[in-house]
Amino acid sequence: MSIAEQVIKFKEIERTIQNLCNELGRTLMKTALERWDLELSESRDRSGYRHKGKRKTVLKTVLGEVEYERALYETTSEDGIKSYVYLLDDALGISSSGYMSGLLTEQIVQAVCASSYREAARSVSEMTGQRISHTAAWNVVQALGSCIGEQEERAAALAAVNEGAGELETKLLFEEQDGIWLHLQGKSREEHGRGKEMKLAIAYDGARQTGKKRYELTNKVACANFEGVKAFVGRKEGVIASVYNTDEIEMRFLNGDGAAWIKQSAKDESVHFQLDPFHRNRAVRQYVADPEAREVIMELLYSKQIDLLLTVIEAYSNSTGDESERETYLSLLEYFSNNTDGLIPIHRRGLGLPEPPEGKEYRHMGAMESNIFTILGNRMKGRRACWSIDGGNNLARLLCLKFTNRLSDTLRSLAACVLPERYADEITLELSAAKVPLREGKGYNGFHQTLIPASMGWLKDLASLRPLSEI
Repeated sequence: MSIAEQVIKFKEIERTIQNLCNELGRTLMKTALERWDLELSESRDRSGYRHKGKRKTVLKTVLGEVEYERALYETTSEDGIKSYVYLLDDALGISSSGYMSGLLTEQIVQAVCASSYREAARSVSEMTGQRISHTAAWNVVQALGSCIGEQEERAAALAAVNEGAGELETKLLFEEQDGIWLHLQGKSREEHGRGKEMKLAIAYDGARQTGKKRYELTNKVACANFEGVKAFVGRKEGVIASVYNTDEIEMRFLNGDGAAWIKQSAKDESVHFQLDPFHRNRAVRQYVADPEAREVIMELLYSKQIDLLLTVIEAYSNSTGDESERETYLSLLEYFSNNTDGLIPIHRRGLGLPEPPEGKEYRHMGAMESNIFTILGNRMKGRRACWSIDGGNNLARLLCLKFTNRLSDTLRSLAACVLPERYADEITLELSAAKVPLREGKGYNGFHQTLIPASMGWLKDLASLRPLSEI
């Protein structure tokens, strides 16, 4: 037998064992859920909750689809209005039929952040006992991204009136901003053209050494969106204020490429703007072909002689007989003239900085080019990718959370987020019309504070269940 044949056989064995384990897990989960439903039934207020029979539902998990039964109850509110409730659903914190577990949701989101929707659906389907289509993966991202967008808007409204909920304290906050052009599709292309700039902002309070010559930004937050300047600045401030206590911030350093929308964040006196070193040096290389002139310009930049620098560039433009060369010098002059306040690096301005917290350093700014690729470019640009405005915004929000290590916590906080459609249709038991009204609602439930039994503590993970969209 060849090694290849042995590998194939082992993969078949591995897949068989995985399927058996998934099947066992689904059985255990079904048993535990139905047992808990029975406990709730036996401990309920029988005068307030009339048993109306059982109904089946489907829960999509990493083990596969778990089909189980739970009891439906009729209850009457204080004003005499009848409604219908599943005590088990209320105890789990879910509100309709056909759910995806929090763990499966997070696996889909993590996969989508790393690859296309089709590839993400394939990898999740292979690694779990669940079959997910690329449309289902897209639906999950759109629904969660919309919920996160609403959170950002609420945070922006609070930040606008200085009522942010952030608790992290720092006296110095670093901000960096840049944009990336992405291709559009469908109605978004008809409205905005072939492409549109997505804005990205990050903020952090310092850097921590992780290796001999390696550092990582600490307490980083990020925000990305296609929207206009005013709305984006408000959204960015909301994201910052949701994490940082902005009342404690004494100084802000802003690094950017000089775009007008970036400098709108530098209107406050506490904000010090710096022209991004990468873009500044690239402009010199791009517009100045003469090596000697290039060296003179860089020396004047380093020596902080900004007025003389602008005069020298203008002199170079007037002394050349080549019209195209003159135009390039004038382009550099215009770029530097528009950003004179940012030509001197912040760390060379002699500003009195507060002492960095223990274990952190204040390093030179200029991390944006790396972050624009890591957060957005690597996933959203190239590979013939095209986006709608809403679809791009929703994915970008998840990417920002992923690369600031806030994705898992945010997904758990969205346990009550209702997705727009269902993945799995509810399978109901046949009951007479007299016993089961057509309309199901949700009335007062005395079991909102029901605790998960200690013997079934693992079910606490199910508190992050989310409804599903139909495949």
